[in-house]
Amino acid sequence: MSVTAVGAFTDEQLELRKTVRALLAKHADPAAVRKATESEHGFDSALWYLLCQQVGVAALAIPEEFGGIGATVVETHLVLEELGRTLAPTPMLGSVVLAAQSILASGDGEAGERLLPGIAEGTSIAALCWTGADGSWDTTRVGVTATGDALTGSSHFVLDGSYADVLIVAADVDGAVALFEVDPAQPGVTRRRVPTMDPTRSLAVVEFDGATGRLLTTDGTAALDRVREIACVALSAEQVGAAEQSLASTVEYSKSRVQFGRAIGSFQALKHRMADLYFLVETARSASYAAVAALAEGSATAASDATVAKVYCSEALQAVTADAIQLHGGIAITWEHDAQLFFKRAHGSAQLFGQPRAHLRALAADAGLGE
Repeated sequence: MSVTAVGAFTDEQLELRKTVRALLAKHADPAAVRKATESEHGFDSALWYLLCQQVGVAALAIPEEFGGIGATVVETHLVLEELGRTLAPTPMLGSVVLAAQSILASGDGEAGERLLPGIAEGTSIAALCWTGADGSWDTTRVGVTATGDALTGSSHFVLDGSYADVLIVAADVDGAVALFEVDPAQPGVTRRRVPTMDPTRSLAVVEFDGATGRLLTTDGTAALDRVREIACVALSAEQVGAAEQSLASTVEYSKSRVQFGRAIGSFQALKHRMADLYFLVETARSASYAAVAALAEGSATAASDATVAKVYCSEALQAVTADAIQLHGGIAITWEHDAQLFFKRAHGSAQLFGQPRAHLRALAADAGLGE
């Protein structure tokens, strides 16, 4: 399956999106999402089971030889867009995108045969331990050091790290980055879920004190470069879905909120403002779809398209959710209203896989432009 043009999907892909949307509408309403965020691990394991067993979302981008469906990144993209619309907390981004793709990028076939079938079934959850305490997603800087097969240090901002069944760890080996497979149940591994601004995203700190790792690849930088490219595109799908839903809720509110004897949506100033937000959402969608199409086709522009999607979709979602807060008025900043959850998701997501300004600096450097 492939996307033949930006926004032109096959019937199978459209049916996949419809199926996921229907399942989430039934099992991931706002009340269910809030309940999941307050659980021990911050996600709804029953919902994840349904998504994996009834739809096969975790298996989509995993090759058939490793127990997956062998579809493309496009199908995963559509699933993530729907998850973004509901803010449903699942291991999709952390386990299926980051960790599974890091295993594939490592080129270790034996590890793939052991680990990927469980990830594809949703019965096993994996986490990629990458960044240090400074929050840098630089592929040459990590928070863990390896001496032989012994790992020491800490990884921060680990998606799904507090409950993962297997850890893929980026570690410094004599100045180079390598990837290791680590059993989190062994002595020398300590994990804790940390409070976050975005309650719908479960992050953890994972500490290593002489824990034993199995080497996957000595060229971890190349593997992480590939994973970050895929992750930025995947994240943009979530951001587009969240932006679309945030705007839809704002428009609906503007039709029912009455001021001066009229629905506030009838005032020209607000019409113009929401038209601008619609433009932001649709251009973000175009950037995201262009990036996933380039990734699926192996285009020479895939890396730059991924960067553009990361930057534009991050900024678009922040702008849409900020205006949604204002247009909803005082109710938007209350805990009971969902607008603040989308606002928090926007700002939390913008920090993942590199801040927009860091990506812009990299683009400028690649283009030979000065500061």
